[in-house]
Amino acid sequence: MDYKDSHAEITTIDYVPIGEKSISKSFVSNVFMLMFLALGVSALFAWQFSANENLMTYMITDTGMTGLGKIVMFSPLVFVLIMSFAFQRLSATALMGIFLAYAMVNGIAFSFILAAFTPGSVLGCFLSAAAMFGIMAVMGYTTDKDLTSFGRIMKMGVIGILIAIVINFFLNSSQLDYIISIIGVLIFTGLTAYDVQKLKRIGEGIQADGSTIAANTRKLSIMGALTLYLDFINIFLFLLRMAGNRK
Repeated sequence: MDYKDSHAEITTIDYVPIGEKSISKSFVSNVFMLMFLALGVSALFAWQFSANENLMTYMITDTGMTGLGKIVMFSPLVFVLIMSFAFQRLSATALMGIFLAYAMVNGIAFSFILAAFTPGSVLGCFLSAAAMFGIMAVMGYTTDKDLTSFGRIMKMGVIGILIAIVINFFLNSSQLDYIISIIGVLIFTGLTAYDVQKLKRIGEGIQADGSTIAANTRKLSIMGALTLYLDFINIFLFLLRMAGNRK
């Protein structure tokens, strides 16, 4: 559901060759459209479950989290792994179905967060995350500088964050948690620029002549949308952990 899902690296799309003629703008636009669709699905289910006590009883009771609630909390990682490793075998329709199911389950999991933080802080962190994501997305798309090396550093940072989170699980240090949140915001903000530039280059490499690459355009768009969705969600969640006001 959150950064523990990790920044799923969609290795499949690293091997798309660069073509001289491209449909980069339409490809990137489609990626963002699918990303916004997934965010909308997540927001809808998060709102529905957080506002409906009857629905929340399926997830959590006075005695603790239900079995369904535990599945909802830990299943998003499974969706990401299926999409990543079964990319070649899945059809575009199946991949889209899994992506939307992932967004739906994530939204239900987010309802726990909405219940823990004040609405004002949730909205403030969401708007801040949107602004940061938007600025870095524009920078990644418009810059002429190659961000490949920068992206590698950011990926190493994700691994470092995961290690720090595991360590802090045992230390339970609020100060370390705050530091991790700050670094997490910086890393996933940086990854946004890198991922958008990579998607732009993928779009430039898609041939519009009926080739095998063109046939996979929709699947590549879905995986690109998943990557950006994860970037945005992680920025939002780290901001919420860092600056959100609990009820």
